[in-house]
Amino acid sequence: MKNLLVIAFIFCSFLAQAQLTSEEEVTPELVAKREAEKKEITKSYLALKNSFLTSDSLAVVKNAEALKSALKNFKFKKLNLENMNAATTSRKEIIELATALTATKNINKQRKIFETLSVKYWDQASKFKPADEILYLQICPMTGAVWTSDSKEIKNPYYPKNMLTCGEVKASL
Repeated sequence: MKNLLVIAFIFCSFLAQAQLTSEEEVTPELVAKREAEKKEITKSYLALKNSFLTSDSLAVVKNAEALKSALKNFKFKKLNLENMNAATTSRKEIIELATALTATKNINKQRKIFETLSVKYWDQASKFKPADEILYLQICPMTGAVWTSDSKEIKNPYYPKNMLTCGEVKASL
């Protein structure tokens, strides 16, 4: 019986220490670092989208590389196993699409890839979005293609020459 009490006491001590360690890990510095990582992901996606507004295929390649890099460094937190697996799979798909963007310099092919990337990005945007930013899901009503923007103002990355302001806000985060 005495051994059982000693084992229970040791277990409780380890549990208490684990909880203290867990609480200590969420420091203001770590929160700030995580927000900086989220800002980098969002900034990279928005720069990528803006590359399509100017139809600059070389800037698309550069910004796709930046998005890939920012996503690779990001770790998901506070998700259950099912959501963690889904988020990790989605991040991997976005990285693969960004890689595909870098493999071609044809702006029209890049735009097709960006359509798929934008859908996947919006699905995870709530996890990537910095706390102090509002993001908008915008859609081109003629094609159904979506993109994420940090402004309510419509600037269509798919048809910037002919239909720059064609679109509407569908949702916000």
